[in-house]
Amino acid sequence: MVKPLQPARSALVWGAAGDIGAAVVGQLRADGWTVAAVSRNAATGSDETTHHYEADFGDPFAVQQAIMALSQEYDAFDLFVYAAGDIVSEPMGKMAPAVWQRILDANLNGAYLTVHYSLPLLAEDAPLVFIGAVSERLRLPGLTAYVAAKAGLEAMVEALRKEERKRRVILLRPGAVNTRFWEKVPFRMPTNARSPQEIASKIVEAYGNSTNGVIDF
Repeated sequence: MVKPLQPARSALVWGAAGDIGAAVVGQLRADGWTVAAVSRNAATGSDETTHHYEADFGDPFAVQQAIMALSQEYDAFDLFVYAAGDIVSEPMGKMAPAVWQRILDANLNGAYLTVHYSLPLLAEDAPLVFIGAVSERLRLPGLTAYVAAKAGLEAMVEALRKEERKRRVILLRPGAVNTRFWEKVPFRMPTNARSPQEIASKIVEAYGNSTNGVIDF
């Protein structure tokens, strides 16, 4: 007896142009998912499993417009991933307000806005996945804006988990990851830094084994 074909799962990935986001998109595509990839600068080209959209994640109107476009293509997503982010190394006393705002928009405010507008497009049990950072706990000098944003993200995710009790809310908190972020900070990347592909694989694994809460690795 021939088994009926299973409907393709669909994922919504915010921050798809970054190193981690691109790895997540690639992993999901390889596993047969249909992916809606949103970035601040939409990637060129397309394929049969990926649709590309553009939005400034710190701009409510831009995020809302992206969601409106997505709603024309998708009925519901089975997975939400917020992989966007930015970093700067500069003491608070020297940091311009616009830079502070940029870092908070990428790492925290964008997470709120994308969840806020995406929820109506998510399946009832679709997990929400966010990327934390070990540096939030180290609280290194020069990373004031970044650690403040990541600390806020962790608190937001914890509260969101209590609000969205019918779905899993996952915070992935890896150690160092080999991304272009290291070009923006005056620190040496650890030799044991994980690859973006490892982060992507951990997200897929968490989806498959019903993980919920914080994942440290």
